[in-house]
Amino acid sequence: MVCKCKKQITFATMEKKIIRTEHAPAPIGPYNQAVQFGNLLFISGQIALDPHSGNLVHGDIKTEATQVMKNLEAILTEAGMTFANVLKTSIFLMDMGQFANVNEVYGSYFKESAPARETVQVSGLPKGVNVEISMIAGM
Repeated sequence: MVCKCKKQITFATMEKKIIRTEHAPAPIGPYNQAVQFGNLLFISGQIALDPHSGNLVHGDIKTEATQVMKNLEAILTEAGMTFANVLKTSIFLMDMGQFANVNEVYGSYFKESAPARETVQVSGLPKGVNVEISMIAGM
């Protein structure tokens, strides 16, 4: 199939840039907090880890979700973006019965239009947390 568009994207000119901040938890495995490629930012799943102590933030699901969103915000900020730049999110929950509580916290971070999203229930998450969220953002 031949592209009939006037402008073609050349991936060879785009660089992969690793995004790292001390204001979000250090990775607990072989991955980065985020990778920027061109105008897109791919943020790894964040859980309720305190970035300074490295300890899990305990409490109810809203407390966990708030810490997750703070971690995501720190990574967005390091990349020069805000929640207004978020295009898509993936939310992973241990218990879909907690959807409304997580949705309340999550929604409070999007002052403008919300991004595309899916929310799924999973059988397990790192460190036994109740919620994990990943994002894709763009400039």
